[in-house]
Amino acid sequence: MKLHTLKPAEGSTKTRKRIGRGQGSGRGGTSTKGHKGAKSRSGYKTKLGFEGGQMPLQRRVPKFGFTNHNRVAYQAVNLDTIQELAAKLNIESIDFDVLHENGLVSKKDLVKVLGRGELTSKINVSAHSFSASAIAAIEKVGGSVNKI
Repeated sequence: MKLHTLKPAEGSTKTRKRIGRGQGSGRGGTSTKGHKGAKSRSGYKTKLGFEGGQMPLQRRVPKFGFTNHNRVAYQAVNLDTIQELAAKLNIESIDFDVLHENGLVSKKDLVKVLGRGELTSKINVSAHSFSASAIAAIEKVGGSVNKI
């Protein structure tokens, strides 16, 4: 193999379509733009979402409801889940790190403890928020509630 014998791979290069270079090229005249209309003119720009005069999708679809951008979303963890986790790991306090390590919450989640299920052992729970029934159930068995 020598430098003067090198060629690009078969089919990897194509000749450019030369538009508007006279009738003999086969692409003169209207230069592949058809006849008349906005798209054949120079400086043509379409509006975002324009569908050729058809009613655009963003106007056809019904709009309703309200999205509160200040909403705080919590990841719910119930008391029965906390009881199972405490029994499995044989620990007395559960905080965000323990929940994260065991795959119950993601790193950026805010945790809210809810009162479904029942506790049988004394557990100290740390979370971002608690329901009233969860606080009552935790304190009933002698545990403590710590808001982060």
